[in-house]
Formats: sequence, C-alpha cells, structure tokens
Amino acid sequence: MNKLSKSKDNAVIFGVLGGLGEYFNIDPVLLRVIVVVATFIGVGSTVPIYLLLALVMPESDDQTTKPASNKKKASPFGGDSDKPKRKEAEKLEEDDWSDF
Repeated sequence: MNKLSKSKDNAVIFGVLGGLGEYFNIDPVLLRVIVVVATFIGVGSTVPIYLLLALVMPESDDQTTKPASNKKKASPFGGDSDKPKRKEAEKLEEDDWSDF
C-alpha cells in the first residue's frame, strides 16, 4: 500500500482528493462530488479541512509516474496546432428555410 500524499497525476486544485482516492483506492471523482455536496449542504468544515490537508500532506515522490514528454499537453480550451482545422459552414441564402 502506498503512503498518503498529494497526487500529481490526479490533481484538480492541490491534489489532496486525488491522493486520498489513491490511498484508499476510491475514485477521486466520487470524493470530489462528496466534498462539493457536503459544502453546499452546510457542512462548513470541508473547506478548512481541505486547506489544512493541502498544507500538511506531503507531495508525491512516487517514481512510477509517467515521465514528462517533450510534447505539449492539449489545452481543453482549443488552440491546438496539431489538430486539423474544422471546416467552415457553407453560407446559404438568407431566405432559405429548407432545414425547418
């Protein structure tokens, strides 16, 4: 069993919930959903506990992580030059209502 540490591979903010998910063998997405729901329901201690864990938990020093490649990661917001450009839609006549 690996030691409890922040995750580098499964991090959204600090990697705390990703590290907890890896340690307890639970899907980190499930932990994130539980924390968000608990925060909105009114369990007010979730944010301070998360921030405390972010400060206290050690960084992952696991050597089994994937080595960083020279290729830049794809941005979720587009702008990737490797992808082919989308074909522009053809402009039809203004009075053409044939799609309806």
